[in-house]
Amino acid sequence: MSEKETIEKVKDRQGLLAKIRNVFSLGYATKEDLRELDKKLRDIYYADFKSLRHKWEEIYLSALNAGKATDDFKKVIQTIDRVAEKVNRADYGYAGLMDRKGHIRETEIARVLNYDKALNDDVKGIVKAVEDFYIETQNGNWTDAASKARNIKSLILGFESKWDEREKQFRLMEV
Repeated sequence: MSEKETIEKVKDRQGLLAKIRNVFSLGYATKEDLRELDKKLRDIYYADFKSLRHKWEEIYLSALNAGKATDDFKKVIQTIDRVAEKVNRADYGYAGLMDRKGHIRETEIARVLNYDKALNDDVKGIVKAVEDFYIETQNGNWTDAASKARNIKSLILGFESKWDEREKQFRLMEV
């Protein structure tokens, strides 16, 4: 979905009061709605990572009890924590009054919202991989446990690298 389509979709769902505020504040209400939508989406991702951490702790304890734990199991917990906090504390499109880089407009906020929505498949893939691995470990199936832990860690690292690119969506490089 393009930025303009996202903005129009948000404007269509606004009430009368928000539309009046948009007229007097030069679109500020729409920017706030876009920021709020993006914040809700990031909160969902953060909750997903927190539940992943709890699930992974159970996997890690089972691996320790079975004698199958490797360094990758602990590194997955550390990676989940780091990525979860990046998601939780991500920039959400405010610029100071005297910000020398310029103001962040509706299109930039809509671009970031679309970018964050596109990462949903990555989050779902990580959740599914951890769920599948959890089921296997609960059944006592420890074959290829170390390689599966490395695979899950690489999925999370792939998401993290995409998340790090998110900041560039606010202000594209211009000459």
